[in-house]
Amino acid sequence: MRQVINISLPPKTVTAVKKAVKEGNFISTSEFFRSLLRDWQEGKLLNNLDESRRAIKAGKGKVLNSLKDLR
Repeated sequence: MRQVINISLPPKTVTAVKKAVKEGNFISTSEFFRSLLRDWQEGKLLNNLDESRRAIKAGKGKVLNSLKDLR
């Protein structure tokens, strides 16, 4: 089930969002913000992956041999 979240934006930002939608980059204002959220979530995942890789490289990570090791 979807929920509505209202946000307040400065006029220049509103203009930029409306322009992106009008130019056809996004179907709607909602899709614009959903895209931003997907990119943000993907960035968080990539940062976590990079941190894990650095930990493994530094010898502080744990190598998993099976899914059971996650428990």
